[in-house]
Amino acid sequence: MRTKNNINQRSNTVQGLRSFKDTLPKNVKKIINKKGHIYSETLSNWKYIVGIELFKFCYPKTFKNSNKFGVSTLVIMVKRGHEVDMEYSKKEILDKMNSFFGYTVVEKLKFISFDDQQKIFSNDIGNRENVANKKYQNKINDVKNEKIKKSLIELTKVFKEK
Repeated sequence: MRTKNNINQRSNTVQGLRSFKDTLPKNVKKIINKKGHIYSETLSNWKYIVGIELFKFCYPKTFKNSNKFGVSTLVIMVKRGHEVDMEYSKKEILDKMNSFFGYTVVEKLKFISFDDQQKIFSNDIGNRENVANKKYQNKINDVKNEKIKKSLIELTKVFKEK
């Protein structure tokens, strides 16, 4: 790599391949250095930290690092009805988090409850041929080649299953 002084810019530029972290703006680097590492490690190891039972109905939302106004706080989203279980295991989660990182990372846990409303779709096996939307079904019916038409119907079945 070659270093080049650019007259139009304040800083020196480097020609050649650069690492990803060198291409990020300074503000983004500061954010990643402050809380990006802790939050990403918490997300990837959440199942280990809280255990399988609590993992089913909670997940970490944000991590706020300590400053002169407050302590470091981990905000956890909890499914409605399981707040009491989380409150009883609060001390255990704090101890596991701090032992996982090796120092006092989190001093306070904050819980926010949410409703888990999932739409349940009935899976009609008898109505398998008309799985595409009516708008697309009309376009598929306009196709003259039978092989392509059958392939498109099979493709819509695969997308419908997912």
